[in-house]
Amino acid sequence: MKKSLTALAALTVTGLACAQSSVTLFGVVDAGVSYQSATSRNAITGITSKQSQWSLANSGYNSSRIGFRGTEDLGGGLAASFWLEAPITNDDGANGIANFNRRSTVSLSGGFGEVRLGRDYTATFWNDTVFDPFGTNGSGTNVISTVGASTGIGNSNYTRASNMVAYFLPPNLGGFYGQVQYSLNENVRSTDVTGTTSSSSAGRYVGGRFGYANGPLDIALAAGQNVAVDTTALTRKVQTVNLGASYDFGPVKLFGELSNVQNKFDTGLANTHDSYKGYLIGASVPVGPGLIRASYSAVRYNEGATGLYGEDPRVNKLALGYVHNLSKRTALYATIARVSNRNDAAYTGSLTAASTTGYGTTGVGYTGLPKSSTGYDFGIRHAF
Repeated sequence: MKKSLTALAALTVTGLACAQSSVTLFGVVDAGVSYQSATSRNAITGITSKQSQWSLANSGYNSSRIGFRGTEDLGGGLAASFWLEAPITNDDGANGIANFNRRSTVSLSGGFGEVRLGRDYTATFWNDTVFDPFGTNGSGTNVISTVGASTGIGNSNYTRASNMVAYFLPPNLGGFYGQVQYSLNENVRSTDVTGTTSSSSAGRYVGGRFGYANGPLDIALAAGQNVAVDTTALTRKVQTVNLGASYDFGPVKLFGELSNVQNKFDTGLANTHDSYKGYLIGASVPVGPGLIRASYSAVRYNEGATGLYGEDPRVNKLALGYVHNLSKRTALYATIARVSNRNDAAYTGSLTAASTTGYGTTGVGYTGLPKSSTGYDFGIRHAF
């Protein structure tokens, strides 16, 4: 159970008493032994190379975090709330409450819904994590999410966005739910002495998600666009559209997602784009106090702008895991995942150094592109 700290209105400031409110401390501490390996093969020399790493990692089942949230009843059906959530690295203790970049929001809610301000998950990321049996954590994370958020695409607002204004539908709509979000870029707009105006939309995110959840069925469609670069020479926008669904039959819960991420380039002379089309199918099966999890995800690359050299490059991942619940708050988990690359696709999971530049480089130092990678997680998660 969550530990609640109740602050009573006991202080009087200039003759006015504060209204009663509640504050909750919550968090997750997750740690496990992880093994990651990646194998590359030089298409010219036939030489293979391998990278591997053992580590004590965090967040293999749930993301390690600590946070504070609170709500004040304003009367008349209105409520004010806040949510501050910080990532922690409990494997080495290096990062504690240094920032609240997992979530930092303040909101006003009522019969009209909720207006939420601050840093939060993007609407388009929700489908990746809600309809993934592994919840986008650990070695089992689907490749749809990891490719979409990769540094190669450079979409800093894929998972979360800052400076956001969001509206959420009220929860009493017969199972229908939804949200719209707009993230301000906060760039300076200026006009010089000649009357020339310059501005940039880089950092702006616009997105929305609408779905229906009733009984065993949950289905949602999301779309969003992030302006990654906006200069006089180049505008680059990353556009994401995904559709996810799950259905709980009781003995088994099925998951599915379709996703399309487009990396659009506008140079003023020509418009080009890279496209990443992905899908996921998965299932979770309750077994006594435990849960078996499985998923298969794939992404097909079509990089017309930046260019992969193989024909029909793609990456796929097969993941299998088991969670054993010792209590409602404590669980042991184990996960194994296998990634395969085809035709110049260069996905390596966490071992990004195994990826090289492609067939344009030759010689002894050329190690080739990664062909496969494997990940194992064994750990414990405690929530409070």
